[in-house]
Amino acid sequence: MKMNYKLLFLSLLFFLVNSAIAKSLFKRQEAEDSEVESSAVEVDADDVNADDVEVDSGVESEDPVEKVKEYIKGANPYLPLWEHVPDGEPKVFEYQGKKRVYIYGSHDTNRNEYCGKDQVVWSAPVEDLTDWTYHGVCYVATDGSNLYAPDVVQKGDTFYLYAAEQNGSAVYVATSKNPAGPFTDPVKTDVGFDPGVLVDDDGRIYAYWGFTHQSCAELEDDMVTIKNGTIKNNVLKHAITDWSPADGFEDPVDAFFEASSPRKVLGKYVYIYSKRYYTPQPQYGVYEDCNGFLSYKYSDEPLDNYVMGGDISFNAGELLQNDDGTKTMTYRWGNNHGSIIEVEGQWYIFYHRQTGVNEYARQAMIEPVDVAMDKNGKLFIGKITYNEEGEPISSEPVEMTSQGAHVNGLDSRKIISAGYACHLFGGKKGGANGGEGGAYILPVYDQVDTISAPIVDITSKITAGYRYLQFGSESPSTVSVEVKALEDLVINVRVDDYQGDIIATMNLKKGDTKAKASLTKEVTGKRAIYFEFLSESDNVIAEFNLFTFDD
Repeated sequence: MKMNYKLLFLSLLFFLVNSAIAKSLFKRQEAEDSEVESSAVEVDADDVNADDVEVDSGVESEDPVEKVKEYIKGANPYLPLWEHVPDGEPKVFEYQGKKRVYIYGSHDTNRNEYCGKDQVVWSAPVEDLTDWTYHGVCYVATDGSNLYAPDVVQKGDTFYLYAAEQNGSAVYVATSKNPAGPFTDPVKTDVGFDPGVLVDDDGRIYAYWGFTHQSCAELEDDMVTIKNGTIKNNVLKHAITDWSPADGFEDPVDAFFEASSPRKVLGKYVYIYSKRYYTPQPQYGVYEDCNGFLSYKYSDEPLDNYVMGGDISFNAGELLQNDDGTKTMTYRWGNNHGSIIEVEGQWYIFYHRQTGVNEYARQAMIEPVDVAMDKNGKLFIGKITYNEEGEPISSEPVEMTSQGAHVNGLDSRKIISAGYACHLFGGKKGGANGGEGGAYILPVYDQVDTISAPIVDITSKITAGYRYLQFGSESPSTVSVEVKALEDLVINVRVDDYQGDIIATMNLKKGDTKAKASLTKEVTGKRAIYFEFLSESDNVIAEFNLFTFDD
């Protein structure tokens, strides 16, 4: 009998395919039958036993945070988390018919000392300050030395970079026809440390500079030479330090420290600078010498008669309100440098925060601010309080947030790096970052847009806070985290306040790297979110990398 090999082959193939399908279905049913259901519970921070906590771990065969999801970009810090551009001077320039916000700052690439050997340019369209483009290196020092804080202005069709070489002690002016550079043909000037330059409405040019001792002058049209007889010193009284001059112009209350940045606001000359406080400021939780502020004074003339304005920015994280009217810092402050700018009718403060354990990995931050003037010509900048008639009566620093230019909050359904925390508080030692040697955001440098900056050295009772997330009109159902558990621990997810309602709880065993939990309460709209880490261990218990919410 003649065998039909074709028919035999097809029959065998049909049998193998059906066997594979049946085996797959059987395994899936086994997995479903073996799933353990449990419910999330609240955990008392003062009475924690990880073994006694029942949680909705939501265990699934798939990775809880590695679904195809977009990473948040343009938050706070607003540049990629691998980038470290402090001292940012924001400028709106129109180039080739398009208006963009350009950032000119130092470049913290040395890692073991301030700044670096080059400077780079980033920009964003004025319509979207969360969408930043890297333009590359714009300048390298003439002698290969460290470059400190620069400034850039435009006059005519030329852009002028004031580059502070040799750790800020030698300022050169280089030029370009493109706001992104490269800037070339540097010429040495007599302008000093931390230069800030203003091209006035009438075309006259003014320069401002100084470190713990302030100076300013008018420049010639060459943008380089100081006009004879125009230098003025101590228009702003200066800080009290061992290296400040003993000239009688010290100011223990409102001391100029560094970071000169001139602006023209509502017809007033505004001097943005880094202030150093020498007296306790309980309204900020400050009880030590502190220069984490960006402050302002203003005048009707460019080089004299500046009067007290106020503080615009303080880089010490969320300030907790205490019962006695004082406040408490929740993030380790450090030096500050930046300025204000109006973009599409909204004013913003650009500043920087500290990342890591020192001031050598600083990162660029942004917050919206209010600007207003009362009927007597007093200028208010920051978070402004108005009276019943709509007249501004006071201002204070705007809060430091995780959202930055995402003014409606970060999309909670996207992947959010732990490195966007604006609150890192409590722990074994208590206080901002859990005290000296406590938790901190680890600087990252690999130039990968999806890189996350983890929080490391977490001890029990540390909270990491994010102000703010946007949940929309429908609450998510789960929260997922990527956490390296170094000990058994519990994570409570709280809403609105670091001691607020618990909306989810996760139980991790030592060695776990991921967890997922169901939300026990609905969360909608724009809200602050906090992750509370708890353990019976006195050791470092975790490293927190990222999180996301899902429907």
